[in-house]
Amino acid sequence: MRVDVAAVVVTYNSEDHIDALLDSIPAAAGGLSYSVVVVDNGSTDGTLERLDRRTDCTVIRSTNRGYAAGMNTAVAASPEAEAVLILNPDATLDPDCAPRMLAVLRKPGIGIVAPRVREADGSLSPTLRRGPTMARVGGLSFTGLPAFTERIEDPREYETEHEVEWAVGAILLIRRDCYRALHGLDESYFLYSEETDLSLRAKDAGWATVYTPDAGAMHIGGGSGESATTHTMKILNRVRLYRRRRGVVLASVYFVLTVLVELRRAILGHDKSWPTARALLQPSRRPPALGASRTLIPR
Repeated sequence: MRVDVAAVVVTYNSEDHIDALLDSIPAAAGGLSYSVVVVDNGSTDGTLERLDRRTDCTVIRSTNRGYAAGMNTAVAASPEAEAVLILNPDATLDPDCAPRMLAVLRKPGIGIVAPRVREADGSLSPTLRRGPTMARVGGLSFTGLPAFTERIEDPREYETEHEVEWAVGAILLIRRDCYRALHGLDESYFLYSEETDLSLRAKDAGWATVYTPDAGAMHIGGGSGESATTHTMKILNRVRLYRRRRGVVLASVYFVLTVLVELRRAILGHDKSWPTARALLQPSRRPPALGASRTLIPR
């Protein structure tokens, strides 16, 4: 069986959100044929009980091998499709979201499409991002200047369809041929930076990431929470991504700047930054799931 869109979801303690997402998919699909595969990464709350009561998705029980691994498992278990719709469990889709995104994806040279996303209160969620650079490591992001800021805050940037370097991966439609050519998400990241890496690798291979305001969705964010460990993963993976793309020499400078930024944040009262700074400087303190404890500059 072949479908137009293969929707894939990875859950982890997502009982408060997963039903709303799955309930939104039929209307979001419009007239498209679709499948839904959910991989649960070892939830310990009531997520699986909720999923077991449903008949509109295929559920795969897994241990927590990371978000990227869960997504790749879900895609592999899905039928052949023109496009893969990556969804966070704490998102919901607007009616006809999928066909509107697919219409953009079918344009030549486009590999990934991101929709307009709003917060739970209806306000714009700034999901578009600029690529990582030395100047954007974080210390000067308060200036709001594009040269120093990854996150795109200007509402005017969300009014028209255009190419972007990458977008937050809560809701992304990806051409299946693109996903396959890139061998899916890089599982070594475990959590965070995998969507950044995917869009940048897609661009390297000639596939653009495009934002469209014509398709809408809502994303609550933080559905599985953030701890000191996940914050550490996020920061370490930014350094790893930069090293993989720019090499160890430039990454060494990026690493030092990252340490200084985390120390500054810690001094200003961000309690999660202290353990992150320690993990940056002491590889043995890094989360084992990342496999990044062998060198000072994480690979």
